[in-house]
Amino acid sequence: MKTLLNRKTVIIASIAVLIAISTIVSINVWGTVGPVTSAVNTISRPLRALASVITGTFENIYDSIYKYDDLMVDYERALLRMTELEQAYRDYIAISDENTRLRELLGFAERHGGYEHVDAFADTRSGSNWSSSFSIDLGRVNSNISRGNAVVSEFGMLIGQISEVGATNSTVITILDTSFSAGVFIGDSSGRATAKGDFTLMRNGLLMLDFFDADLIVRPGDSVVTSGIGGVLPSGLFVGEVVEVLRHDTGIGRYAIVRPMRDVMTIEHVFVITGFETAE
Repeated sequence: MKTLLNRKTVIIASIAVLIAISTIVSINVWGTVGPVTSAVNTISRPLRALASVITGTFENIYDSIYKYDDLMVDYERALLRMTELEQAYRDYIAISDENTRLRELLGFAERHGGYEHVDAFADTRSGSNWSSSFSIDLGRVNSNISRGNAVVSEFGMLIGQISEVGATNSTVITILDTSFSAGVFIGDSSGRATAKGDFTLMRNGLLMLDFFDADLIVRPGDSVVTSGIGGVLPSGLFVGEVVEVLRHDTGIGRYAIVRPMRDVMTIEHVFVITGFETAE
């Protein structure tokens, strides 16, 4: 680019020298600029104008190239700064999540002091339409959990039970799974029933309440909690809330539809109860 500009400068300078020489000769011979100089001036005027335009254009291009380089430097600096801010935000989120987990752990311990428990993180979810389960990051090697242990949320809401224990991870069936069943109390009464998974209801995030007494009053809005009878699960764990009471297709007996207290398939942080006092 500089070479092109230098060439244009040389051309213009040469024209100027030619005009100067012609002028000097004309003055010495005719006492004026003379016809030669006038002719040269006339002929060279458009060339000089064109050369000036070309030179100006190239100078603008030259300046634009340098401005583009400066803009690229500013862009790269801004991109680096944005990357640094994104990393800082990710670090903040990680710290915030860890603080939340620790608060949940402390809160659970305070609310359920009678439980022996370990906290875990939910991992792979079931990809089957025939089951409702997920895995957690605990097993025989890194914990003392065992098959049948209750898995709950930070507020003591029943999520499911340990169904299989591996070396470093285990499988949890949720309360929606068709293999889940637990004795429960309904509402404020001592009325007993069985909460269990149902294939049709499972796909809608619901479970069934069955085998309760014919004269037991069950209403939508009643809470359902574990009875603890049988010693498999602790008593008082929230299972869900009654949303509808229906009669079986056979016409014999009633059942209720229950909505879990917590979305069991989106929870990430859970507690596994490994020890508790058995209900009398």
